[in-house]
Amino acid sequence: MKINQLKKLIENGGLDSILINECSLVPEKIKDNYLKLCDSFSARFGEERDVYLLSVGGRTEVSGNHTDHNKGKVMAAAVNLELVAVAAKRDDGVVCVKSEGFPEDVVESSAVDAPDKSKFFTSGALIAGMEKAFCDKGLNVGGFDAYTISSVLKGSGLSSSAAFEVMIGNILNHLYNDGKVDNVEIAKMAQFAENVYFGKPCGLMDQMACAVGGFIAIDFEDTTAPKIRKLDFDLNSEGYSLCIINTGGNHADLNEDYASVPAEMKAVAKLLGHEVLRQCTKDEIVENVAKIRSEVGDRAFLRAMHFAGENERVDAIAASLERGDVEGFLSGIKKSGDSSFKYLQNVYTTKNVAEQGISLALCLAENYLADKKAAWRVHGGGFAGTIQVFVPISEAAGFVSYMEKAMGEGSCHLLCVRGAGAICLAK
Repeated sequence: MKINQLKKLIENGGLDSILINECSLVPEKIKDNYLKLCDSFSARFGEERDVYLLSVGGRTEVSGNHTDHNKGKVMAAAVNLELVAVAAKRDDGVVCVKSEGFPEDVVESSAVDAPDKSKFFTSGALIAGMEKAFCDKGLNVGGFDAYTISSVLKGSGLSSSAAFEVMIGNILNHLYNDGKVDNVEIAKMAQFAENVYFGKPCGLMDQMACAVGGFIAIDFEDTTAPKIRKLDFDLNSEGYSLCIINTGGNHADLNEDYASVPAEMKAVAKLLGHEVLRQCTKDEIVENVAKIRSEVGDRAFLRAMHFAGENERVDAIAASLERGDVEGFLSGIKKSGDSSFKYLQNVYTTKNVAEQGISLALCLAENYLADKKAAWRVHGGGFAGTIQVFVPISEAAGFVSYMEKAMGEGSCHLLCVRGAGAICLAK
């Protein structure tokens, strides 16, 4: 459809049902943004194009903190902060993506053939990597113009980069492959793009959660064919909001902290004759505690024990969701957070122990919610950044007010779990 037709569809409520039921969005709150997006596309690329409106949500890690890099189990969920795009085909093979607030990316078809290290860590590299992944799968590719806006908070642990990768795959899927490419495959291609073309050795959890939607449990024992289970659970209907709280920490110089986690876990595995911790049992780790302490270190042992426990917790939390056991779910979340704090030790950097925003936020959350049915934990990679709280909707306003007194106005974001993954809203 043309841009003017799309605008009328949005204004007349033609998308309201899918926005509410699939994306957990309130149409009245986002219609103006959608209309602004249409106008921005028209101003940049013209108003006589045949356009598509596409959406991808951000994601939150629910359990399985720092396990995917050792072939562990994770649980994640898509959230109702979204990257949304208006896109249209072009016939010269060039991809042009203008993301609101960022420089325009223009990728020639020749850039797709092989990764260019000079382009590492750029969004253009992600576009080229997604096109290459589609080509390698024998799928159709072609040029397009796209204008995007995003409410996925950059640096929040909600995976703005994964949402972007998946969106490029979503656009190629619907513009050139009739929407027939499975979202699981798009997630795998997004990981390829980030690993090979972007230069970041990420896992697959972020892309999979953004692409598939809802609550999902993923087993990465076989990374070429991860086992994915979508869990039918409506957090909002059970009376809970997901609150992500930005603690305002400094992310500078944390690469060493992040890298130490998989390195120490793999060092324990290697000492026990394995490649990764997934191949070790908890009993095997405990039986070799003296050897691990002397040759790899105490923290490495604790992190290995965290890994073993997290794998068990993911299964237990998934089982709680499947039987609708909210209290079991909340208990599992708190246990996961406790293990991250005590054993994984990723709530603050030892380079600056005076700054402990995550620890402070967890302390305050526990103080406010200790006598209520709620749960709290470090969110994502840790060391700085955000915490995650599952709070009763009836307590949400008071909790946000309480937390923002310490963390600052606008630091708390009340979210819903989004049922849809990568989706085409209109064409």
